[in-house]
Amino acid sequence: MSSQTLVFIILAGISALLIALFQYAYKVKKNRLKTVFVFLRFITIFAILLLIINPKFEKTAFYNVKPNLVIAVDNSQSINHLEQNKNALNLLSRLDANSDLKEKFNLSFYEFGNELNATTIDSLSFSKPQTNISKVFNDLSQIYDKDISPTILISDGNQTYGYDYEYDLKAYGQPVYPIILGDTITYTDLKIQQLNVNKYAYLKNNFPVEIIATYNGNDAISTQLVVSSGNSIVFRQPLNFSKTDNASTINFTLPANRVGVNSYTARLEALDNEKNTINNSKPFAVEVIDQKTNVAIVSDMVHPDLGMLKKSIESNEQRSVSIVTPNEFLNTVGNFQLAILYQPNSKFRQAFEVIENSGINKFIIAGSKTQWSFLNQIQNIYSLDITQQFEDYQATLNPNFTAFIIDDLDFSSFPPLVSEFGDINFNTTAEILLYKKVNNTLTDLPLLLTFENNSKREAVLLGENIWKWRAQSYLNDKSFQQFDNFIGKLVQYLATNKKRSRLNVDHESFYNGNGNIIISAQFFNKNYEFDAKASINIITKHKETETETIVPFILKNNNYQADLSGFPAGEYDYTVRANNGEVSISGSFQILDYNVEQQFLNANVTKLQQLATNSEGSSYFIANTDDLISDLLNDSRYATIQKSTKNIVPLIDFKILLALIALSLSIEWFLRKYNGLI
Repeated sequence: MSSQTLVFIILAGISALLIALFQYAYKVKKNRLKTVFVFLRFITIFAILLLIINPKFEKTAFYNVKPNLVIAVDNSQSINHLEQNKNALNLLSRLDANSDLKEKFNLSFYEFGNELNATTIDSLSFSKPQTNISKVFNDLSQIYDKDISPTILISDGNQTYGYDYEYDLKAYGQPVYPIILGDTITYTDLKIQQLNVNKYAYLKNNFPVEIIATYNGNDAISTQLVVSSGNSIVFRQPLNFSKTDNASTINFTLPANRVGVNSYTARLEALDNEKNTINNSKPFAVEVIDQKTNVAIVSDMVHPDLGMLKKSIESNEQRSVSIVTPNEFLNTVGNFQLAILYQPNSKFRQAFEVIENSGINKFIIAGSKTQWSFLNQIQNIYSLDITQQFEDYQATLNPNFTAFIIDDLDFSSFPPLVSEFGDINFNTTAEILLYKKVNNTLTDLPLLLTFENNSKREAVLLGENIWKWRAQSYLNDKSFQQFDNFIGKLVQYLATNKKRSRLNVDHESFYNGNGNIIISAQFFNKNYEFDAKASINIITKHKETETETIVPFILKNNNYQADLSGFPAGEYDYTVRANNGEVSISGSFQILDYNVEQQFLNANVTKLQQLATNSEGSSYFIANTDDLISDLLNDSRYATIQKSTKNIVPLIDFKILLALIALSLSIEWFLRKYNGLI
């Protein structure tokens, strides 16, 4: 409380006393209750003046903060495969039942496979198809950023997905206590460590395959690598291994003779004393296509966007990109199915004319060097109000976009694009994919849009420096895949003039058996407006067993999704039906028989022990965890901390003062009424 406020309070007290004395001691005749009335009136006036002054007081509250004990258990299939599920559950029960731990720590239980989730002991199934330990530490670092939170990691240490968790640990900053699940005995084992093959191949070409085979054992052995397709062997090679020569890289090519998905199995012939033969084989598939989409990027300038577009589009092996000048494009236009015109100007006049005559679709990207006077004149579909002023615009996804299925890449986190300021006017119906946002204010101006005119498809991006988006997407997801899929779907839409269907289904030709299998769909009414109330089901039929399964689609944002994860391996025919067969579409896909979680014989002891050392924790084998609880209880780093909060509270927040005013006025009125003074 300031000295000025204190002076005001003193003056308020003197004023209240003087007013009370004036009203009851000076003006009122002699009365035996005069003193009581003066006191009551003083209380009332003084309290009212205090409310007007409204002094502020400091209020300090003390509380104790216990450290957190985070317990993260590996819920993947490898724990079952290594027969460690019962050991893990027993340890969790012991930790949960220990009263000393609960008194010292706030216990939190999590399970993880590919994702981290809060859990209870009863809900663990050890059935997750992937293990991503690096994501565990990334997610926990956001939850326990500033708190003391030692972490018990119950796992075999075998990661099948994500970045190396040994390096991602640095962002977490908490001591980690790995509990090592699994056998530490070294067995003789052959394994296909890695298999590299392109997803697509072209008819009558040979596609390359690379296989890395490893051996763990002391004796010199011989085996064979056999690659088969159905009942036919398409490749065979003898291999020799020893204790020192324990790895081999085999490169070969296979012919692509049949259009469609071609499935293969690579297998190392098992040894007599080999314990785990599951990791000796690995299935793979290649989709053979008979044509390739060729895309021309037409530009007369050098810009990072050009290289980014080429890299992003060519991430799909079905597509090829050529960067050409407007003059070079004139002689090669027949080679392309799509033209991307980057910041066109008057030099592009003939390019626009040959595109119009050839009937291919185009994608216009405009920026600070675009000559809008030319662009407004060369076509009559849209025009921009020319201002010669530029603004940085961020992007916001239009959830009602329906031209094709698209996912939100967290566009709000992407850097702004440079775009000319001004309204764009259309003479046709356009679908806005991305809106412009400036200074966190959403506008109704388009940043990226598509439209169809005279059976041709076109897209317009009103901004340059899209290369920054791909870089930011990598920072967000640690992968270019999400952004490249976004560009790929845009290119796929533009590279075809196929008549629009009321029901669109998006899926891969084949999936790995232990991955997420998501089928997406969009359904439109007869006016081609997205129908968010449709009833859509997918009926799948396993070709070998003829087992039929019906799975409903669930609405998610601007599309429907069906989750087929966990389906048995094999070839499937499917039919997607909307509104009880009003519209339907059929196709096929394949699920490969491969379980990455069954490729391990042992726990990754070395990495888990290094993890404990780097984080200043300790590692324990599951059979020797008796000291774990004692070490946690006796560690001086995990002490309860007393904290305080200091709040500035204004007097007007004290309701008791209002009650005091009401009480003093009531007593004064009652006494005056009782003594006949009213």
